[in-house]
Amino acid sequence: MNKPKLFLFVFLSILMVSCVPTKDLIYLQNNKDASTVSVTPSNNKPYRLQTNDILSITIKAIDPKLVEIFNSTNSMNASSVTEQSSYFSGYTVDDHGNIRLPIIGELNVLGFTVEEVRTKLESVLAEKYFKPEAGIFVIVKLAGFRYTINGEVSGTGTKVLYQDRVNIMEAIANAGDITVTGDRKDVKVIRRYPQGSETFSIDLTSSDAVNSPCFYLQPNDYIYVKPLKQKTWGTGKTGIESLSTIITILSLATTTFLLLKN
Repeated sequence: MNKPKLFLFVFLSILMVSCVPTKDLIYLQNNKDASTVSVTPSNNKPYRLQTNDILSITIKAIDPKLVEIFNSTNSMNASSVTEQSSYFSGYTVDDHGNIRLPIIGELNVLGFTVEEVRTKLESVLAEKYFKPEAGIFVIVKLAGFRYTINGEVSGTGTKVLYQDRVNIMEAIANAGDITVTGDRKDVKVIRRYPQGSETFSIDLTSSDAVNSPCFYLQPNDYIYVKPLKQKTWGTGKTGIESLSTIITILSLATTTFLLLKN
């Protein structure tokens, strides 16, 4: 192989390996017929409350005055609810797993689902404070779905979504999507439990991602998107960028050679 052909071969090889392939950028790719792919619903388990979670509790009755004391901190319009207002008006689970309610006092909610807390609170109110004729109706929700995302995304940081269920695709979209140099094939999700933490890995370029136990997030999950090796090399994300980098390097090398020769 003569020198020009060898140079061209090396040049094209560098150009090819330095670019980010299109297949590494497409989400939920399916190698088989879509009709044969099944989704496992068991990967969306109910979230169980942990310390520092914030609950929004609303208690209603036929006569609103009967429950006014319970809702004095939650009387704001739903459209005006923010992360800051939720922090000050919600009920925070303390280090002992309790929330502190007017009149009722401390109520242990650690390890309960929000539905179990609702049932428990309704039982306490019915047994100790109200007759059936009062028509007590309780609503319990998390004061925002909070998660943290870091790494190769457009907007890192702690995010809050006001919805009951959030999957990892929605969370990433809310953070401005993964950048071109982000590794979609090995996204890490660190999930906190009362007994410790567990790290999951999910390949978002595969349609099988929907069956992952971390496809549906849980509150307080931490998502990390690591960079592709192309970013470490610094050769560019696209063919044009890589070509520009290579030309710059060759020009610098040629200039240095000529200066040394003279």
